[in-house]
Amino acid sequence: MVQAKTFKWTSAGEISTWDIHSQNNALQNGLHAAVYESLVYYNSRTFKVEPLLATSWSLVTPSQMRMSLRKGVKFHDGSDFTADDAVYSLTRAMSKTSNFTPYVTGFDRIVKVDSHTIDIFTKGPNPVLLRQMTELRMMSKAWAEKNNSVEPKDLKNVAQETFANRNAMGTGPFVLKQWVPDQRMVFAKNPSWWGKMEGNVTEIIYTPIRSEATRIAALLTGEVDLVLDPSPSDLTRLRNSPNLTVVDGAENRTIFLGMDQHRDELPGSNVKGKNPLKDLKVRKALYQAIDINTIQRVTMRGLSQPTGALVASQVDGWTEGVNKRFPFSVDEAKSLMNQAGYPNGFEVDFACPNNRYINDEEICQAITAMWAKIGVKAKLRTLPLVTYFPMIQRNEASIYMLGWGVPTFDALYSLQSLTRTVGTGGDGNYNVGRYTNQRMDYIVDRIKTEIDFPVRNRLMTEGLQLSNDTVSHIPLHNQIIPWAMKKNIEVVHRADNRLDWRLIKVN
Repeated sequence: MVQAKTFKWTSAGEISTWDIHSQNNALQNGLHAAVYESLVYYNSRTFKVEPLLATSWSLVTPSQMRMSLRKGVKFHDGSDFTADDAVYSLTRAMSKTSNFTPYVTGFDRIVKVDSHTIDIFTKGPNPVLLRQMTELRMMSKAWAEKNNSVEPKDLKNVAQETFANRNAMGTGPFVLKQWVPDQRMVFAKNPSWWGKMEGNVTEIIYTPIRSEATRIAALLTGEVDLVLDPSPSDLTRLRNSPNLTVVDGAENRTIFLGMDQHRDELPGSNVKGKNPLKDLKVRKALYQAIDINTIQRVTMRGLSQPTGALVASQVDGWTEGVNKRFPFSVDEAKSLMNQAGYPNGFEVDFACPNNRYINDEEICQAITAMWAKIGVKAKLRTLPLVTYFPMIQRNEASIYMLGWGVPTFDALYSLQSLTRTVGTGGDGNYNVGRYTNQRMDYIVDRIKTEIDFPVRNRLMTEGLQLSNDTVSHIPLHNQIIPWAMKKNIEVVHRADNRLDWRLIKVN
């Protein structure tokens, strides 16, 4: 008999829902992947796409992919996983209340061929279809219908409650046993899982702990086995501890600021009758007033790569050229403010999460002080991620912080979500500053169906450069992610900062 092994871990964040299509963020998607599986997934060591609930696939035509589904797979309630569930789940991801529209970009319709075969029809050739599908998890159609959860929960509508929001039932290696929001989440090994576990964990307990000091104390006293987000200031102590290991890796996530470029007047600003953030000179001044090297050295303790691009270097479309930042210069920033007609600056709302990215609140406090030097009085407010994301998606922030990982390792994912004019099917789904640029829209729409990879990469680079030139956003840095753990824990560090539940070993 295999000895029962419990793996206990923590990070600052809590998830907002167990509905697999309701909110798209990395912590949540990683947790969901313990319970719900996708048709394909990334190999944790090579990051190549490999079969999961689909066993094979082939293009029938450039816009029709046929997928064969794994036979003998059971949901946690014992029912069979079939083509009906796959068609339902992929179609559900396309619905109005879904936050997973970037992953179904270009999808036209999903058709059942037989009980274990489906066809995915796209509106044109889609060069990143398989990579998009790594985040599209499968839900039981019968379970969703029985529990009134056919459509994803609309996260902007706080009052709406659905069964799938609080409960989970997938095909994955673990079963969700308990979720007490903000306190604990317990998973038990699924005894009838179809796959093969490389790890030896039979129970997972996740405890969200907002306080950095409390998280580290929990690791040092042995209450938890792993901290996903140790504070940069604690790392020297943790690296020197004889009982602990710290594993570092660059994450494919870029932290940046977005700005409301849509409203004619900013709520809460002392500038009346116009919106200063619509002016390129003002956006550039805010950018050039940020001393990113000081933030890297002091706030991040070296755990960041300052960037001028909207994506990290692992992402297709990135070049050294698009990574070049505008130089830090208080004088230049003041001159730009003067030219824009704001010699004395202005007041502006500034919103940041306080438990989502490494030192997010501290970064925003540092930027607030830097902007004060050019007369910009940023009224900083910080919120936990559960309320922060719905708030910015309701367009309630003038300047906001966002971190954007790229699950497809392809710049279309960022350009479409962040810089395409808000539309349907994933266009601008996180463009909450409502930036709009005709040339950008043209570039993004071309990239969606361009299958000549050199041409496609050139277009993506052009889009990233256009974002820089127009200051669609203010890029800050790419995160370097350290994981701190007990010496007896074996995990594989991934560039998307998530654990692969199948590989964890407690020795």
